[in-house]
Amino acid sequence: MEKNQQFGFYLDQTRCVGCRTCQMACKDGKDSPLGVNFRRVVEFEGGAWLTENPDTPTPVGVFAYYTSIACNHCDDPACIKACPTGAMHKGLYGIVEVNQSRCIGCKACAMACPYGAPQFDSRQGHMSKCDGCKTRLEENLAPLCVESCPFRALEAGPITELRAKHGHAASIAPLPPYERTRPNLCLKPEKNSQPSGDSRGIFHLPQNHSEVNHDIV
Repeated sequence: MEKNQQFGFYLDQTRCVGCRTCQMACKDGKDSPLGVNFRRVVEFEGGAWLTENPDTPTPVGVFAYYTSIACNHCDDPACIKACPTGAMHKGLYGIVEVNQSRCIGCKACAMACPYGAPQFDSRQGHMSKCDGCKTRLEENLAPLCVESCPFRALEAGPITELRAKHGHAASIAPLPPYERTRPNLCLKPEKNSQPSGDSRGIFHLPQNHSEVNHDIV
């Protein structure tokens, strides 16, 4: 992609089965320590089964779907606003990066980000996050998460092209409303997907994901 284009992700929720291959490929490729996952797969479910007749329980508004999420390299990044040292910044392809020489590991960016993107790397003593596999982009290769998905649920590239192809939907529960940080993300919603702010559902993250504490957690 061109250096002046804004990088973004597309997720087809109708294809995502929650296998977490994308998450494992990212973790392996980035050699991330325990508790650090730049890409996470969230299961969101809700509704109930009426059991007035135990032999024929009736579903009432039952839904369940998966959302694979990483840094969305937002146009209005909450992490950059919260960073006291300027370590968090926009770099090549509009990718939000961490200047490790400036990062003091205060975790202010992690507390501000509603997507759980910045995560503390205890080995290095500073924050870390998805960098869009920038070195792969420079070689015209897809990010590891995109390349590894067995169901082709993920795409990455210039966000204008992704939105022209797939639309602008991004405010899907359990993610926050688009207007909050203007993420460079678009989705194809699953047929039972709920809008941002839906309070009927519950969601699940991988058990070893310990460094996020925002809306989607």
